[in-house]
Amino acid sequence: MRNVLTRPVWAAGAAATAAALVVSLAVTPATAAPNNNDSAKLRAAVTVDGVMRHMTALDAIGKANGDNRYAGLPGYDRSVDYVVEELTRAGYAPTTQEFTYLGFREVSAPVLEIAGRALIQDTDFATMTYSGSGDVTGRATAPSGAATGCAPADFTGFPAGQVAVVSRGTCTFRVKATNALAAGAGAVVIYNNASGPLNGTLGAGDLASGSVVGTTRQIGLTLVATTPLVRVVTRTQGGKLTTRNVLAELPGRSGDTNTVMIGAHLDSVAAGPGINDNGSGSAGILETAIQMAKTKPRNTVRFAWWSAEESGLVGSNHYVDTLTQQQRDKIALYLNFDMIGSPNYARFVYDGDNGTFPVGTGVAAGPAGSAQIEALFEEYFASQGLASEPTPFSGRSDYGRFIAFGIPSGGLFTGAEGIKTPAQAAKFGGTAGVAYDACYHLRCDTIANVNRKAIDEMGDALAHAAISYAQSTTAVNGVRGKGGYRTPAGGASSGSGTGSGGGLHDHEHELDAI
Repeated sequence: MRNVLTRPVWAAGAAATAAALVVSLAVTPATAAPNNNDSAKLRAAVTVDGVMRHMTALDAIGKANGDNRYAGLPGYDRSVDYVVEELTRAGYAPTTQEFTYLGFREVSAPVLEIAGRALIQDTDFATMTYSGSGDVTGRATAPSGAATGCAPADFTGFPAGQVAVVSRGTCTFRVKATNALAAGAGAVVIYNNASGPLNGTLGAGDLASGSVVGTTRQIGLTLVATTPLVRVVTRTQGGKLTTRNVLAELPGRSGDTNTVMIGAHLDSVAAGPGINDNGSGSAGILETAIQMAKTKPRNTVRFAWWSAEESGLVGSNHYVDTLTQQQRDKIALYLNFDMIGSPNYARFVYDGDNGTFPVGTGVAAGPAGSAQIEALFEEYFASQGLASEPTPFSGRSDYGRFIAFGIPSGGLFTGAEGIKTPAQAAKFGGTAGVAYDACYHLRCDTIANVNRKAIDEMGDALAHAAISYAQSTTAVNGVRGKGGYRTPAGGASSGSGTGSGGGLHDHEHELDAI
């Protein structure tokens, strides 16, 4: 049972315990060398042990705070304290950006029954974040129009009070649910269009007017084919929470007119401590920032740890939306690292040129320059004898608002609830037919859920991109970099990362189209 809004009476004690744990874990890091100013030096400095140290601290914070680091609650607050403390020790002057958003909790465990048979929460189904409450029994009924239910007309003639069964794809979960409930559905079941479970969010605007749950593709197709009686029960609440983004800047010799931004979300879901998702990305950019602290790059580098990503990209959206257009124009590019330690990992690179995932059906266009970012990562992996594959610009992580404003973006991802294919197992290792991260959005996403080899490989790629763009963004936007610095990748995507791609990242904040 999830319970994430009310600060329990033991919260203060748990916070104190977490703080003590952080102090014990936050051993003074090795002093960053002043000359970590190229890829080889920085990659040598950003070690697996260094990144894992931060994830271990975040894991301890989660354990001491109800097994979560949900934005606006004590576990997240202590996570912010940890990042700020580490940055300050390294010589940064970090700042925090406060905002308020609508938090969400389940008051009691949800129920999904098919013809009287109870399904298993978090295995067969899960409540959509920001679902409303209800207890409805009705006939499973597909839309009369498109199975995805993205247009009100898809529910023409929908029988009032029945349970709408809708396929993932093309539009947001919020749009599907709104259309179905407005047409008279008593509850909504959204099923995956790929293998694996479906743990999505309706976005943090407000609670839906009825119960909305996600389920697997197999269960959804069975419901559509057999139209049994279905019971859906959810009990949820929403409430205002205050939380913070963390920002830290490494000044460049050319000022801030060509700033490189590097970000990862720091918060977890309510159901678990979120150490792969996304303690891994947060720890990776933290250790990179620490090891770059004494360099004097050509371009200013701004590191960001976003809050409330799991509630609908709220923190990164807030940041970008509060910038003036002049301030946005100074951002040369944005790099996003959301899950880089998946246990059954693949090396996914955001599809900046939309070459594998063409624009349309929910895939966003990569702004000019994004192809060159994709190429840098592909060429780096190829130089190390490592394969990679593209993953779509689906808008499901914190790069979403950046690309909406035309800022070149890219990043890395090791896979979430998607299922690894046999071809990917042959290419990356691991196990075919199993999720990249079977603990995605679950309580078991602890330090034990992280693959050190993935952290090693992806952490090196992160460091390579960070220092490369800190010194020169010529390949992305034509701005001349450090005098003799050779840009590591140029031109369009090399294609070295060709493959089926994918990975799925079902935060579903902007689009759920694949």
